[in-house]
Amino acid sequence: MRLMLVDDDERLRERMALALRKRGVDVVTADGPTRGLAVHEATSPSHAVLDLRMPGGSGLELMGRLLERDPDLQVVLLTGFGSIASAVEAMRLGAVNVLSKPVDADELLAAFSGEVAASAETPSLAQAEWEHIQRVVTDCDGNISLAARRLGLHRRTLQRKLAAGPD
Repeated sequence: MRLMLVDDDERLRERMALALRKRGVDVVTADGPTRGLAVHEATSPSHAVLDLRMPGGSGLELMGRLLERDPDLQVVLLTGFGSIASAVEAMRLGAVNVLSKPVDADELLAAFSGEVAASAETPSLAQAEWEHIQRVVTDCDGNISLAARRLGLHRRTLQRKLAAGPD
């Protein structure tokens, strides 16, 4: 198996590549969609793992371009901002699976076969809420007032939730 890993988070990308290599996988990496296209062209991987949100384009857009070039490519999308709508769209466009970060190498490999790794857990409602709040705050560039409006919360309530952290 030759796997291409495309993620703008260098630390995550390189740690995952190392973990996959320890499991005998031939891994090539790219830091974004443009580089991902070039790496795909140069290496012809059989599998690809793409981050959903990256500067310079989305993983969905990249997946579409890769599958146009190579319809047999197996693609798994990773997202730190999981939603049912994005997962459904990714599967409709040709992804074999969609995983929410954080993910380990065994879960990632299992995702290509349609299996669920033993360590995969469904997040609690509190964890899902925390991740959603973090995504909205990030989308608002840290502006708590704007994030609170988008979440339908009072600003002070949002501040309390952020101070408390995930349950």
